[in-house]
Amino acid sequence: MLRLDGVTVRFGSRTALDAVSLDVADHEIVCVLGPSGSGKSTLLRVVAGLEPVDAGRVLLGGADQAGVPVHRRGVGLMFQDHQLFPQRDVGGNVAFGLRMRGESRREQADRVRELLDLVGLPGAERRSVAALSGGEQQRVALARALAPSPRLLMLDEPLGQLDRGLRERLVGELRHLFARLGTTVLAVTHDQGEAFALADRVVVMRDGRVEQSGTPLDVWQRPSSEFVARFLGFDNVAEATVSGDAAATAWGEVPVPTGTPQGAARLLVRPAGVRLGDPAEGLRCTVDGRTFRGHHVAVRLRPDAGPLLEAECALRDAPEEGAVVGVTFAAHEVVVLD
Repeated sequence: MLRLDGVTVRFGSRTALDAVSLDVADHEIVCVLGPSGSGKSTLLRVVAGLEPVDAGRVLLGGADQAGVPVHRRGVGLMFQDHQLFPQRDVGGNVAFGLRMRGESRREQADRVRELLDLVGLPGAERRSVAALSGGEQQRVALARALAPSPRLLMLDEPLGQLDRGLRERLVGELRHLFARLGTTVLAVTHDQGEAFALADRVVVMRDGRVEQSGTPLDVWQRPSSEFVARFLGFDNVAEATVSGDAAATAWGEVPVPTGTPQGAARLLVRPAGVRLGDPAEGLRCTVDGRTFRGHHVAVRLRPDAGPLLEAECALRDAPEEGAVVGVTFAAHEVVVLD
């Protein structure tokens, strides 16, 4: 459906996209994730035709889009601020693209009714957009983007202005809706939870380049670099020397998965792999702090030797601040980083 082939975009001396290559298959949901300034929004604008490229090609359905204007690319674009027309009611907003395409009033009304049912706003055609909640405005904007049946739907921080509870509910609804419609989606976001819940594939960007691409499970379980690991919130990273099935680190000996490449490396221990036990066993640590994270407690540990560690455990198992514990490590939660 979509191919970016060595796309480069420069703004003066700054390179916003640096020879980016990316494929999106039919019916696939791809979420581009990265910090501010990583190039993810520029990538979306390039695909839409809103930003010219300095090098490389954008192909949709195998056709080079060089010189093809925005309105002829057959893509839908939804921004985080929705950009609804305040002077039009809900039905008028959803039907906008259909009117531009010259469809009859009957066709417009049927399509508007169908889409409002799909996004959970049945019978809302005559409502004022100013009277809608943020979540309802998001649904209207989505219906408007879907109305012309775009071959590719692009979402720019689509849930960024909504509160967390509503975001979590809507992201599940979006995934179900896109699967039902067979929609091909390219979305950009800085919200990791949103990306991992919505996507078939996650693309992590850094400084205008693709740092890692894979299924949400692959990226979460096997971050490819220290940047990706830290961006995902994993801070238990240290220098290591791998020998056999263990690595020598500042925390002492840490077991590694069988088949781990030998020699010098950067090692990540995910918090779930930091096991707390009797202070007489393993690495002696003092509990430096606790943070409630909803489904678990993040426990910050100050070892007698080595950098700080983070562990995660159930609320009922979390030790008190100031407690002394012994730490051991689970090999299946250890990742050797490139």
